Amino acid sequence: MAKKLFIPGPVEVHPEILQAMATPMIGHRMKEYALLHGAVKEKLKKLLFTEGKVFLSTSSAFGVMEGAVRNLVATRCANFCNGAFSNKWHDVTKRCGKEADAFKAEWGKPITPEMVDEALATGKYDAITLVHNETSTGVMSPLAEIAEVLKKYPEVISIVDTVSSMSALKIPVDELGIDCCLFGVQKAFALPPGLAVFTASERALEKAKTIEGRGYYFDFLEFDAADAKDNTPSTPCISQIFALDKQLDRMFAEGLDNRWARHKQLAGRVAQWLEKNGYGFFPEAPYRSVALTCAVNSKGTDLATLKKQLGERGYAFDDGYGKIKGQTFRIAHMGDTQMADLEEFLAVVDELLAGL
Repeated sequence: MAKKLFIPGPVEVHPEILQAMATPMIGHRMKEYALLHGAVKEKLKKLLFTEGKVFLSTSSAFGVMEGAVRNLVATRCANFCNGAFSNKWHDVTKRCGKEADAFKAEWGKPITPEMVDEALATGKYDAITLVHNETSTGVMSPLAEIAEVLKKYPEVISIVDTVSSMSALKIPVDELGIDCCLFGVQKAFALPPGLAVFTASERALEKAKTIEGRGYYFDFLEFDAADAKDNTPSTPCISQIFALDKQLDRMFAEGLDNRWARHKQLAGRVAQWLEKNGYGFFPEAPYRSVALTCAVNSKGTDLATLKKQLGERGYAFDDGYGKIKGQTFRIAHMGDTQMADLEEFLAVVDELLAGL
């Protein structure tokens, strides 16, 4: 039985998007593809508020996360970690043979501007990695404030994961000064997984030129050369890009301000539901994500049973991630989720909780 997804990714995909993926195939070196690629690129620049380079990668976001480390870290990387995925990025950095240090906040806490400033003031680092919205904990770190700190360190390249936040709120890449902003499409973009998007500032591209061992598949300079022809270095996932083109049109038709407001309203509704039902919040108020809510299982609910029962009713539910599984649960409210969808889900959860 197909389940309606309220997990933090992949999320529900609109029928219009699935239909766009059924567009007849074209050759990736044909003029038709270059026209599609160029149009998508310009729309992405508008969404990201950037005049810089925007590239499409046929991979998960972690492919680009590894690629960014290989392309942009020359001496030593500061990995800021406050959950499972930011911790994993530190591991990936070391596996790429890069010198790196992990600066860790407790799970449920944000990365703060003060943490970043203290680390970079040592002068030891030429790059940082940061997960804006840590999906494992529902924590959204204060990106604008961190970006201000980064402006004090022009020699440090910023690599920022906006995997589950891009399009859920405004992230003006150029204004923030992010060198490499990357994200997947299976979360707030509400597309099937398999495509990643990333930016590269001129500073980042110049840095990449100085680094050996960049590999091929994620070599930023290969992407840059292909970009001049509105193309990709390797065969792209063309069906996904048809879908991305359609989804960008749908986003602009909704209106970006309306899209951001809807995500905020959905987060507010889940917060109201938690309070009414006696559950706590894992992150503190200023740092709660607008894309998903991570709740504390303060009532000791049998989440495994709830997950099973919701599955039988046709809904996918997440009973926590990693070391906080069972102690927390996560409700996603991103992408194309509407208030009616959320109300339907919460009503079924209420019904099942009454029987547990």
